[in-house]
Amino acid sequence: MATTDRQATTLALAHALSAAERGLAVIPLSRTKLPALRSPHRDDPDPAAPPCHGECGRFGHGVYDASTDPARIREMFAAAPRATGYGIACGLPPHHLIGIDLDTKNGTDSSAALRELALRHLFTIPPTVVVLTPSGGRHLWLSGPPDAVVPNSAGRLAPGIDIRGAGGYLVGPGSRTEHGSYTTAPGTAHLAPAPCPQALLRLLLPPPRHHHPTPVSTGSHGQGLVQFVLAAHEGQRNTRLFWAACRAYEDGIGPALVDPLVEAALNTGLSEREARATIASAARMTGHRP
Repeated sequence: MATTDRQATTLALAHALSAAERGLAVIPLSRTKLPALRSPHRDDPDPAAPPCHGECGRFGHGVYDASTDPARIREMFAAAPRATGYGIACGLPPHHLIGIDLDTKNGTDSSAALRELALRHLFTIPPTVVVLTPSGGRHLWLSGPPDAVVPNSAGRLAPGIDIRGAGGYLVGPGSRTEHGSYTTAPGTAHLAPAPCPQALLRLLLPPPRHHHPTPVSTGSHGQGLVQFVLAAHEGQRNTRLFWAACRAYEDGIGPALVDPLVEAALNTGLSEREARATIASAARMTGHRP
């Protein structure tokens, strides 16, 4: 590894340890902003088995490995010598971090969209930590209440506004990626994540829905498929949902599992329309009527 990469890893570790001192749980990231440690279960023979969230004791479970323990953080970075950044897990105590990702891609003015939302719903973003991204975007750090589980979403509030909540992570300031470095905006590094305004929190939380429990007739296999979908991160949600739906139809429990799979997909940030379309595609692929 080049000297500059070693320096980047050392610097990322230092920043990660500093974040951990503030109560922020971290994991090492690669230059692509993905977790730097590969899953130890990638070659498991039964991908439909309930996903492991670190119970096996090994590293490689993404945000589920996140820790504030300095010894554990050093172990993770030692196992990921090419890490050049770190991720900060959202939704965990003591801050229950919520990330407002204001993107600038495709000419969207996400800052203006957030201002419009604030005017329409009568809230103000308080002074808080702001992280500048290499693409010119911004991450606003907010603190949520302990009993609120804010889901991840992309563009649901407005074009260019992504939300990082429970099960998600933010790229930490001081990280280096293939597109550049993440830095704290001047005058905000000393701040703690500000409490999320109640009016904004109501927009971030999913609307109340009728609960559709997994039918008893689907058994533990059906529950395992639902858990497989629930564990999906952004970028793999449709793929996991499609795979699980195919297995369900092949095993004869597809119709009974449609609503639980849709509910699981909604919890990962997919819309109901996307979820049902993906399940219908799986039904057709396996020779069944949606």
